[in-house]
Amino acid sequence: MRTSPALWLLSYGLSLLGAGIGAAVLPLLVLQRTGDVLAAGILVTVTTAVSAAAGLVSGLVVDRIDRRTVAVVSGLLGASATAALAVVDVLWGLDMTWFLVLGVIGAVVRLPGMTAQETLLPVLARLGDPRPGRLDRLVAARENVGNVLLLVGPGVGGLLVALLGPASSVLLVTASTSLLAALVTVVIDPRAGVVVRESAPAKGAVRRAVGDLVVAWRFLARTRLVLGATRGAAVRGAGRASVQTTLMPAYFVAADLAALTGLTLSALAAGSIAGSALYAVLMGRVSRRTWFVVGMVGFGIGFALLGSLAAPWVVLAAAALVGLTNAPVSAVLGVLIIEATPDAMRGRVLGAQNTLLLAAPALTSAPIAAVAATAGLGTAGALLAAAAAVTALLALLAPAFRDLDAVRVDEPTVSRAPTAAP
Repeated sequence: MRTSPALWLLSYGLSLLGAGIGAAVLPLLVLQRTGDVLAAGILVTVTTAVSAAAGLVSGLVVDRIDRRTVAVVSGLLGASATAALAVVDVLWGLDMTWFLVLGVIGAVVRLPGMTAQETLLPVLARLGDPRPGRLDRLVAARENVGNVLLLVGPGVGGLLVALLGPASSVLLVTASTSLLAALVTVVIDPRAGVVVRESAPAKGAVRRAVGDLVVAWRFLARTRLVLGATRGAAVRGAGRASVQTTLMPAYFVAADLAALTGLTLSALAAGSIAGSALYAVLMGRVSRRTWFVVGMVGFGIGFALLGSLAAPWVVLAAAALVGLTNAPVSAVLGVLIIEATPDAMRGRVLGAQNTLLLAAPALTSAPIAAVAATAGLGTAGALLAAAAAVTALLALLAPAFRDLDAVRVDEPTVSRAPTAAP
């Protein structure tokens, strides 16, 4: 039972549930306590930037310390940081300073845990049933759980706010889910967290850490499949973030349909759930390349319809189309990245990827908002549609993605970064 990925999926699901509840509750709590509409945006920007920076070094921790231990400790610290918001509110009252301090602490301690948690699944796949396709099935299950909770988490948060109001005590539910996730991770087979370190020449700790980071970033830059998948995921994530945070809210408010704003995310999540389920059913009977082509075409068409802002029903249908066609792509590329990345550097490579994925929306949301404010929503929508079309076309033509069913990693040999003699 301890080798069962069901435990991992339970821990993963609890973490996502807590994150979804927090995402719904925290902005309302910030607004209520500060009275500043921009405060929640500032908090998200700061914590996202901190998370991206933490991604640069979180992989070092994950590749040096038992990964199960990192996931457990990070979960406990994250739960403490969230619970501290409720404690501070009772003792002194929350203000923007407390939100920023505890938000930054939470962002720093959670990312190593997220990275460590991701590294456990491939090992559990190897420890369990050895039949071919096991990793594909587990990644498909992970995508299903993630997509369901993308819809359920904020909904539960909204229900709690409706019942209890935007009170800091609601965040204790988020803290509880993080605590439970950590406790479930404790039960996972300890072999899943063992780190096999490469032998390294004697040198200073700082120089060794820098060398390890250089190796991971060099691997990411030189392995075309991993680099292409990371860049594609970053662009798709940035596009979705711009749609959810800028384009759709402004569009529905202008159309006097503000109540429909949240349905865009719901449509995207519902489409993703259907896409993940379809992939799980047809996995092995449909080629990876076919899933990829359908996903890229759906991404391009979906964003063209989103950017058109033709009608509310068109926008919602387009969001569902993007989710439906892109969920299988995420599963396919997730498996290929796992297969292509050596276990000894998986934490560092995931950390580098997380940095890029977190930074991309931060770099694009403000420019899109500026275009929408100065040139109009139509221009901003057309810009997003054009960027999506170019991304889809380049991905379809990229050599790294032409034969995904017979991928061989014949990239340059990865070696430890050279350093000068002490």
